Amino acid sequence: MRFHIITLFPETFDCYLSHSILGRAVANKKIELNFLNPRDFCDDPHRRIDDKPYGGGPGMVMKALPIIRAWEKASVIPFREKLPFTKKRRMKTILFSPGGRKFTNEDAKHFAHHFDDIILINGRYEGIDHRVVEATGAELISIGNYVLTGGELASMVVIDSVARQIEGVLGTYESLEEERVSSHEVYTRPEQFHFKGREYAVPKILVSGHHKKIEEWRAFSL
Repeated sequence: MRFHIITLFPETFDCYLSHSILGRAVANKKIELNFLNPRDFCDDPHRRIDDKPYGGGPGMVMKALPIIRAWEKASVIPFREKLPFTKKRRMKTILFSPGGRKFTNEDAKHFAHHFDDIILINGRYEGIDHRVVEATGAELISIGNYVLTGGELASMVVIDSVARQIEGVLGTYESLEEERVSSHEVYTRPEQFHFKGREYAVPKILVSGHHKKIEEWRAFSL
């Protein structure tokens, strides 16, 4: 799968997406990341990306055309390997907005299994000219009932949650927490320790060796 990330600040992704599981997924060509900066698609020699909103109001709004041009380029970038003649390119465009539909783990599964390319449009300032949605057919998505400074963190959430659904990214299918009985409470060695005069111990059932009861405990504590 390939993620096309339209953002004014591509460098903000470097640390998170270049390490650990996602870093290995990129190195192993399980996923591909393509960054497009709307400033590179401006007609303005000063590469100004924002302007005052029509109708008045605080702040600035990101212009439509630079983003639409970046989206257009992302939508025509060829695959690394030539597709079979019978296969159509499956593409999804997402624009992050506090007013968008709430993103879920079911969405992550659906995106991973039904799309080859996902274009992620990241806003800044007071938002993006709504004509971007009209021109690109983007779906408005939110990752929670709060407002962020920009869409970049939301993009990382979507990339992480979708990528882990792709075969080979986590190594084994059983690594997907949602596909096994897994409590939110987890423990490791030592079996017990003391801190500020109090003893902290692993629940006895987990060290009992009774696998059926352990599975029951995990299911009960979900």
